[in-house]
Amino acid sequence: MNIYVGNLSYQVTEDELRLAFESFGQVDSVKIIKDKYSGQSKGFGFVEMPSAEEGRTAINDLNGKELGGRTLNVNEARPRSEGDRGKRSGGGGRRGGGRRF
Repeated sequence: MNIYVGNLSYQVTEDELRLAFESFGQVDSVKIIKDKYSGQSKGFGFVEMPSAEEGRTAINDLNGKELGGRTLNVNEARPRSEGDRGKRSGGGGRRGGGRRF
């Protein structure tokens, strides 16, 4: 089961997150998402647990709990849809060559 963990403190490490989930069962992997340029945590990550039952227990018990001074937002990760892959939001370029005053 792939689990989304949001509202992470920027100081929480993958080892600390693993420890929080290991009390509910086996953890296959832990990944905190980081900015590719600065290496700073983006405040969310994913935990993979092989047992769906243990994963659901971890979600129920850890959602709303505090870790590193922040209240965790924990739920089952939703798979990315095909439309989300490779899509980038935002952008600051001007299009069409219009003038700005």
